[in-house]
Amino acid sequence: MDTPVPTDGPARETAPLTPERRLLELVRSGRLAAHYPEVRGLLSELSGEGLTRAGQLLGRLDPDEVLREHPAVPAVTVAVTGHGTLSSLVAPLTAEFARHGLLLRPHVADYNSFVFDLSDPGSALYAAAPELVLCVLDPALVFDEVPTPWHVADVERVLDEKIRLLEGLAAAFGTTSRGTLLLNTLPLLRRHTAQLVDYRSRAALGAVWRDANARLLRLAEGHPSLVVLDLDPLAAEGDLVSDARLSVYAKSHFSPALLAAYAREAGHLGRQLTGRTKKTLVLDLDNTLWGGVLGDDGPDGIEVGGSYRGEAFLAFQRVAKQLGSQGVLLAAASKNDLEPVRAVIREHPDMVLREDDFVRITANWRPKSDNLRDLAEALNLGVDSFVFADDSPYECGLVCQELPEVAVVRLDDEPALHVERLLRDGWFDTRELTAEDRSRPAKYREESARSDFLHSFSSLEDYLRELDVRVTFTPVEERDVPRVSQITLRTNQFNLTTERLQPQDVRDRITDPGTWALAIRSTDRFGDNGLVGAVFVRRDGDTAQVENFLLSCRVFSRGIEQACLSALLRHARDTGLKAVYGSYRPTAKNTTVKDLYPRYGFQPAADDGTTTTYRHDLADIVPPPEHIRLTAHPEGQAL
Repeated sequence: MDTPVPTDGPARETAPLTPERRLLELVRSGRLAAHYPEVRGLLSELSGEGLTRAGQLLGRLDPDEVLREHPAVPAVTVAVTGHGTLSSLVAPLTAEFARHGLLLRPHVADYNSFVFDLSDPGSALYAAAPELVLCVLDPALVFDEVPTPWHVADVERVLDEKIRLLEGLAAAFGTTSRGTLLLNTLPLLRRHTAQLVDYRSRAALGAVWRDANARLLRLAEGHPSLVVLDLDPLAAEGDLVSDARLSVYAKSHFSPALLAAYAREAGHLGRQLTGRTKKTLVLDLDNTLWGGVLGDDGPDGIEVGGSYRGEAFLAFQRVAKQLGSQGVLLAAASKNDLEPVRAVIREHPDMVLREDDFVRITANWRPKSDNLRDLAEALNLGVDSFVFADDSPYECGLVCQELPEVAVVRLDDEPALHVERLLRDGWFDTRELTAEDRSRPAKYREESARSDFLHSFSSLEDYLRELDVRVTFTPVEERDVPRVSQITLRTNQFNLTTERLQPQDVRDRITDPGTWALAIRSTDRFGDNGLVGAVFVRRDGDTAQVENFLLSCRVFSRGIEQACLSALLRHARDTGLKAVYGSYRPTAKNTTVKDLYPRYGFQPAADDGTTTTYRHDLADIVPPPEHIRLTAHPEGQAL
């Protein structure tokens, strides 16, 4: 709710506060911590310097005060280190995290201390236990160490030394921290190339510089805890990379504009690390996928290719199809009649997106917020996994009001900017693309077929029997690590403790002899669902603790959890254990599994106010459902 601005007299109407003034009012009144969930919506309307100013205001907050008021807000400890002065990065970083609903706990290291910070396990950086470490690298890292005068060979030598140094630091980080390390490529500035007066030498410098950046980008292939951000695309957006005065006088070698862009990318990574990556892109049609209004202009009158504006809409469709090819679920929501919409998508000669590219096409005259709710129910997803793109300010505002968890991309009547606005916030960025990601749209289309199949039966039991569900419950292998990590990061509903695991955390559990890390795979008559879940169990003497149990929302309500839990309990009993414990930590999104353990014979054992622990004495184990064919090898041996 906006607070009215005071007026000079009773006859003057009050006006709503702008986002910046509302934020300032909350700060001045001391109510910012209490209203922190409101901040995400306020920041969604800000950009550039306005967003940085908001970050400066938010920086006054005590994170612990926010968490006392709102314990469910994800807090992320981020350490900032690097070669230059980096304190000015904190404000945009604070704002970028806040606009994604996250709370930043910053730790800023001393000037030019990154080598010590990352190489010494006893450093203050590691003591802060950061989930994310930003090691900001700049060109001065190299040119501060070349002689005067210098030659291309001198630069090549220093670059080689720095890449080998960074590789060693990445290795040290991987063995010391459970967090993620972010490095970046080094932009080559004109102030350096222009010091060479011949074009041949400049070309040679560009070649060795790009070779070094390529080596830096490839470092992530051998270090699972490392992400390397390519700054070239950010530098190419148009703002200057470096401000000469700030670089010389303050040793701040990147411009405020580039630091803001860097913070934006770091915010995307922070969102992914906390399991807030989006899954579904819901697209409007009229003046979004094509120009014009289908109901007024008819299929021959809409613009898709063949004109300047038509080419812009075509480019937007190509980008949407590119995202869909990498596992983003595409859906359409339009105020139109359904059959004309389907006919255009199916038959228009210039359309890039066709029916098979969408998991669902909705065209009716209901509010789009209602259609988004129905889509979430049909796909068994939360609306917080949706991105909604529309050119109508009214529709965007309505969705923001009714479904604040949905990320809204506000398009307008300039289709040439649609692509930039859609991609700006990296809503679908993920650490690593898996085979399951690429096949996800097809699997959700199969799910639609399953739904139609269900409606042909008079009972759920008959449906499940004919669905022919087959489940494999086996140890996690190295090839499964990216997908299992991804499940822990993305799954929110069937997630008993919501512990988020990075790839190295999963590997640690695979190699720990006291832990069972188990993968769940499922197939049925409609196809292979792939790796859909995971269970982590730690043995302790003659008992075991289920540390987490996760299952993809795509395979809910089929008895898979019962089959796997039954197999696990039988295996525990057969190997001599006396009891198995399981924990449930409630969140706003996992209430669907709050009674999972009691439902299958576990009894309450302890409750510390945040986590409830249950105990199963292994005397009376619920059998697996009759309709499931289960293959279980918890330790590589068939049960």
